Amino acid sequence: MKVLLSGTAGPYGWPEPACGCASCRRLSPGHRLPTAVVLDDVVRLAPPADLPLAPPADMPKGYRMTVTPDGYAVSGPDRGRVLYAVSYAASADDLSGAPSPSWAEDAYDLVLIDLLDRPQRLGDLRRRGLVTARTQVVAIHLDHRLPSEDELRRRLSLWGGQIVDDGTIIDTRTPAPARPPAPKRVLVLGGARSGKSAEAEMRLITEPDVTYVATGPSGRGDDEWHARVRAHQRRRPPYWTTIETTELESLLRSESGPLLVDGIGTWLAAVFDACGAWDDPAHDRPRGRKPGRFGTAQDAVAARCDDLVAAWRQARAQVVAVSDEVGLSVVPATASGRVFRDALGRLNQRLAAESEEAVLVVAGRVVPLPI
Repeated sequence: MKVLLSGTAGPYGWPEPACGCASCRRLSPGHRLPTAVVLDDVVRLAPPADLPLAPPADMPKGYRMTVTPDGYAVSGPDRGRVLYAVSYAASADDLSGAPSPSWAEDAYDLVLIDLLDRPQRLGDLRRRGLVTARTQVVAIHLDHRLPSEDELRRRLSLWGGQIVDDGTIIDTRTPAPARPPAPKRVLVLGGARSGKSAEAEMRLITEPDVTYVATGPSGRGDDEWHARVRAHQRRRPPYWTTIETTELESLLRSESGPLLVDGIGTWLAAVFDACGAWDDPAHDRPRGRKPGRFGTAQDAVAARCDDLVAAWRQARAQVVAVSDEVGLSVVPATASGRVFRDALGRLNQRLAAESEEAVLVVAGRVVPLPI
């Protein structure tokens, strides 16, 4: 099938008329028109607000359309298969009880999808085999939910999707361009509430099988900590696996699927707890004094850090890890705080040196750190 995308934006275009947000003000009027899709010049896919919950009865000869929980599945005379993955005004319950025909459960040649809404839908399609390496994935309904087209392109490069201009014609017989290999190890640094965890999750959100490694404390009795944990859980796809552990070294050596580690700072705090390093007399060791009776707990912490760096270097899986950038805050008031800050700063340096990519997140904006 030939698929004409005469528009690729949300229902009001991008920029939206009379919208004063920074995203819209960066673009000239009419930059992108509302999404409009025509298949082979004969089948028009309506905007989401106008789509019925049942396919039209007067489909041209050779074309089939059905409504699935994923969106509108269409096949053409050449057996090309397109999924128009839209969000419904109706609830998902309206689509239950009517299984999709078998032809709508095969891998698609082209998926037109709103990746700014819930990008994890793409991960779910991959998990179920409906999107493969040959499937062209094209982002539609583009609008000011992102600050710029540059940020859109950055995300799509991570997600294996494409951005096309209005007026583009796509041939479903053309396989998707080869997806560039993802960096094997990525370290995401940032301060408190910088957006570093959201950035790390975004990088893996369209992957079908991710293990989320939570290295933090249980937060027993801490309502504020539980609220943070729930906020993170709501962002993650339900089909991800979550492991709560501080044995990060063994996971890095054994796992082969994508890992998201959040985070290195809480892992190191747990190591300090396990080694009894918070009250180590090494905090008060005179400058130049060699470790002996003093600093045995700090020596144990250093050994765990050495082992973590070695495991990070040997990792077989794609790993995205979050860590706190501690060098920009005030100097801790306590000796133990200063020792922890220094230990985490040194560990961040070592992990960054062994990473294909490292970024710093500041106020939600991502700054790549050059080698």
